[in-house]
Amino acid sequence: MSGIAITNLTKKFNERTAVDSLNLSIEQGEFFALLGTNGAGKTTAIKMLSCLLVPTSGDALMMGNSLIKNSNAVKQIINVSPQETAIASKLTVKENLELIARIYGKSVQEATKKADEMLATFRLTDRAKERAKSLSGGTQRKLSIAMALITNPQILFLDEPTLGLDVHARRDLWKTISELKGKITIILTTHYLEEAEALADRIGIMTRGKMRIIGTAEEIISATGTATFEDAFLSFADKEAEK
Repeated sequence: MSGIAITNLTKKFNERTAVDSLNLSIEQGEFFALLGTNGAGKTTAIKMLSCLLVPTSGDALMMGNSLIKNSNAVKQIINVSPQETAIASKLTVKENLELIARIYGKSVQEATKKADEMLATFRLTDRAKERAKSLSGGTQRKLSIAMALITNPQILFLDEPTLGLDVHARRDLWKTISELKGKITIILTTHYLEEAEALADRIGIMTRGKMRIIGTAEEIISATGTATFEDAFLSFADKEAEK
């Protein structure tokens, strides 16, 4: 069973088609990066897959659960780390984690245990009692991802996780994210091409609502006859600009 199996997924806003008959299969445990210029449709696609937008037509099976017929089951197995750092700034690092665990039905004891596990996994144990607002941008993003994972999702959406971070903080977060590979299915959206190239098992590039190419970075470079992955990506962006 695929982690995600998308069939003709489409979203229209009046006369504009934001996502046009998207077909895609992502294996369990795969790290998949979804790329595209602004307006390509990737954000709309992610919002549909994470139950934030209802598709106009088509469907997706998320670990066998239909997005259309059983969205409640889908919501139980996914989580999202949004582009905006989703933390309670006045709570401590540990309190943020415990809060999410409690919201998802854990007892006080279970929430404390899960929080301690996440603190250790994300190397935040020594920051547990610090207020979230005092953390650096990179550490806040790390906490945000830990909060998304405390619910034990089978599928995790990472929306621009390193946006705005400096090079050092971004590299540190890359290390944290790479340690999740193979453990859960991850869908990454990013504007940092080197991030997708370094982290993803496969990459999909969208333009004008359609998936144009899927493969490893090396396969995409070969298929486009370019020298680098950046050149390969820009070849699709240039084609869009010409239209």
